[in-house]
Amino acid sequence: MTAPRENPEFIGHQAAVAALHSAAVSGRLHHAWLIGGQVGIGKATMAYRFARWLLAGATNSDLSVPTSHPAFKRIAANTHTDLLTIERRFDDKRKKMQSEIVVDTVLEVGKFLRLTPGEGGWRVVIVDGAEEMNRNAANALLKLLEEPPQRAILLLVSHAPGRLLPTIRSRCRTLNLSPLAENDVISLLNEHAPELSSVDAARIARLSEGSIGTALELAAEDGVAIAGLVDEALAAPVPPARAQSIADAISRSEDGYEVFMALLRSGLAASTRQAARQNQPALGRAVTLWEGFGKLERDVQNLNLDKRAAIIVALSQLHGS
Repeated sequence: MTAPRENPEFIGHQAAVAALHSAAVSGRLHHAWLIGGQVGIGKATMAYRFARWLLAGATNSDLSVPTSHPAFKRIAANTHTDLLTIERRFDDKRKKMQSEIVVDTVLEVGKFLRLTPGEGGWRVVIVDGAEEMNRNAANALLKLLEEPPQRAILLLVSHAPGRLLPTIRSRCRTLNLSPLAENDVISLLNEHAPELSSVDAARIARLSEGSIGTALELAAEDGVAIAGLVDEALAAPVPPARAQSIADAISRSEDGYEVFMALLRSGLAASTRQAARQNQPALGRAVTLWEGFGKLERDVQNLNLDKRAAIIVALSQLHGS
């Protein structure tokens, strides 16, 4: 899948595009925007699209910039002097990605905004994964939001805006992206994963819940087969020997663990919603499992735990065995 900073394509989210365009051409563009929505829905792509449009000095209403434009090329190459991206960084000492955005990274924003724009226009900061800022980093960003410089805009991208400080949210204009229509997801799958059958493309589109990023990950990681294993696990207790074979099958895929856990939590969320509608007593257990599996997934990532063992643990906990 094309990285957001390199991606010229954008499907859906017409209302969000119109809101950004209207604010920009009005001459009263707010200095900070919080772009929210589920994972893989196009939030970062939207942020880079708007950044390109501003830095290119474009005026068209769909916020597009030709790939031949110098601003597009420099942003794609991460060499545009008037754009700064803040995100989790690679920790050279520990030889792995940081688990959060730290204060030293956010302090780069203040230094960047004090510089004169290299091309005499806007300075744009994209905070990708804003919910991953630790407390000190969030407080440092808050100070910048309280006293924004002229001709500068901050675009905060987050799939969990509720985890941000309320004071940060209150200083941003919120732009929530809705799930893509199922037909739009199928259309994109036909373009980027033409090897899928029409049946599999439709199944993946439903599983993705309107997220093209999720859909493409499912397509790349044999998501239909993994979804079948999730269905099996949710339907009835899985014997230990079968749990081991499921874990073996999933572990053979590079990102199979992440796909399996995402689908498992999605299935639990669906059953939780159904239990809530029917006022079933199992509601509390489903919520506890959903939260516990989320913690397990984060622990595996942050602590480099064994993914196969984590799958077996999740399967054993699912039905209380």
